[in-house]
Amino acid sequence: MSKLGVIGGSGLYEIKGLVPKGAKKITTPFGKPSGEYLIGEMGGKEIIFLPRHGSHHNIPPHMINYRANIWGFKKLGVERILSISAVGGIEKGLEPGDIVILDQVIDMTRNRKSTFYDGKDGVVHIDFTEPYCRELRQTLLKAGKRVKVTVKDGGVYAAVEGPRLESAAEIKSFAVLGANVVGMTGMPEASLAREAEICYAGISVVANYAAGISKRKLTVAEVMKAMKDASGKIKLLLKETFALIPGQRKCVCREALKEAKI
Repeated sequence: MSKLGVIGGSGLYEIKGLVPKGAKKITTPFGKPSGEYLIGEMGGKEIIFLPRHGSHHNIPPHMINYRANIWGFKKLGVERILSISAVGGIEKGLEPGDIVILDQVIDMTRNRKSTFYDGKDGVVHIDFTEPYCRELRQTLLKAGKRVKVTVKDGGVYAAVEGPRLESAAEIKSFAVLGANVVGMTGMPEASLAREAEICYAGISVVANYAAGISKRKLTVAEVMKAMKDASGKIKLLLKETFALIPGQRKCVCREALKEAKI
């Protein structure tokens, strides 16, 4: 049975409809992951779920051990990861509750361990032209159409350090750079998955308007409410995606390290 990984973000600490089969605590050379990996079944696939911020949301975005999280999935035999995150909407027309299937990222993080390769095992430069697996993206888009869950095809994710929210001027500058949404957890999660040769797709739920887009004050409460309200759509999208994912990978992610090492 093909193993699929799911990373849950703010407000998503479980997958409704997942038939639980147990949990696994993993040790890694990079320290502890965010918590136990929950193992279950859905859509005829074995699903391994990890809450990014911990089961009690006690890990802020800049303190998440991204390397341990991805390494743990690799150790458990996961070949594909669907990453769900709450984001602020920058692009005009994006509203709370909208779902974006990302296709690009701008990394503005500063102080995070962003690679498995520190020189001891050679120098590695992965190709990151397409940060998100094309095959997984197409499967998500197809699943959305089949279950009538509206998703936006493509979006640029501006990854910021956090944990504070952004200033209005920062959001304006991100818009000039071409960002459609902003979040605090998209990197280095995506690039580490590529280094691990794991297919990775980003599902962003617009939880609020980014700073300066709306005149209202940004609050954590509205983020959590938006994620809760979107949970039904996310469940439908994931279940259909699990059923549609092909058994064999044909994308470039599976051989990302080929010709990447010096």
